[in-house]
Amino acid sequence: MKNVAIIGGGIAGPVTALALRKAGIDATIYEAYPTSAEGVGGSLVLAPNGMAALEIVGVAGAVRAAAQPSTRSVMTLANRTRLELPSLSQVGPLHAVRRADLYRALHDEAVKQGVNVEYGRRLTGVEGTTAVFADGSRARFDVLVGADGIHSTVRRLIDPDAPGPKWTGMLGVEGVSSYDVPEDPETIVFAFGRRGYYLYWRNAAGGSTWGVNLPYHRPLSLTQAREVPREEWTRILLETYGEDVPGGDLLRHTPMTSMQVTGALYIMPSVPHWYRDRMVLVGDAVHAPSNSSGQGASLSIESAVELARCLRDIEDVPRAFATYERLRRTRVEKVAARTYKINSTKTPGPVVQKLIPLLMPLMLKTFMNPDKTVGPEQRYRIDWDTPVGAAAHLA
Repeated sequence: MKNVAIIGGGIAGPVTALALRKAGIDATIYEAYPTSAEGVGGSLVLAPNGMAALEIVGVAGAVRAAAQPSTRSVMTLANRTRLELPSLSQVGPLHAVRRADLYRALHDEAVKQGVNVEYGRRLTGVEGTTAVFADGSRARFDVLVGADGIHSTVRRLIDPDAPGPKWTGMLGVEGVSSYDVPEDPETIVFAFGRRGYYLYWRNAAGGSTWGVNLPYHRPLSLTQAREVPREEWTRILLETYGEDVPGGDLLRHTPMTSMQVTGALYIMPSVPHWYRDRMVLVGDAVHAPSNSSGQGASLSIESAVELARCLRDIEDVPRAFATYERLRRTRVEKVAARTYKINSTKTPGPVVQKLIPLLMPLMLKTFMNPDKTVGPEQRYRIDWDTPVGAAAHLA
């Protein structure tokens, strides 16, 4: 295998390239945008399983240095109820990190290891084992990896009838406020406000980071969202969250220049075909769970590493792809199913608003046994050194 073409240079793409290099396979990343993604994107949380997968490709240390650890989670309901969320023991903290910082760590390591990245190469089609780009250029491949996100071109090439992403009814917005919330810096608070959901944490260096899942009447792309003046977004946010505590204070102490609208939030339904011929999907292109899962980025990183492991150990490419899907599909779809219904509580109507304070504590006591719910997700570890087939993974 001499030519692996990776379409997409976000998160899953560089991880795939680094894992393939560790497996002794060279790859080239083809990124549609003309420049790197420095400074682009909001924040995300990496779970312990995601950090363990980053250890395999040698990036975990750099990510920890840029991230803020969180060892405690709290849920608040309609300004009245505060609940301590149960936690797992001996798995390590969550890590809140800016997407741009995660990208930079992956990109720097890829460059250091000699991974070739070509910008301005937007894939438009495939002819046999040749990728065709919008600028007229072409590239031969032995394997083509679609790491091109939730609006994946490669997914459509594999299966023109593949389902597309589903909008959640919400937009992502976040910012950094000068308001210091009365929390320990290692605590993340998940708040169900009067009209919408938000989360926040106190920054170790001062101030607080917040993010909202803003109920909205139509999906907006990143470009469309940024065409709306920040003053208008501030008005909408205050209308939605201004009566919440501390949501209102966080917003009123946020400079408009520090606010980011990241566009519509999507989830992926089950994708029937993960691969065809010499093409295969990885990351959000094939499994993007609700952001309520806290596992989106971590699952993408895991899948990238597992794909490289299968290509390392199984010479027959279709069988390698089939094994990769077998190792990953059940896991990612269980995570998606666990969190799918949570989205309805993030855009509550009047009846749901009144029921949430009553139902949430009961749900936590009845269903939120962390060892049964998030335990299998966060304790999962890929056994990189064991050949595929000898042992699928250590959980």
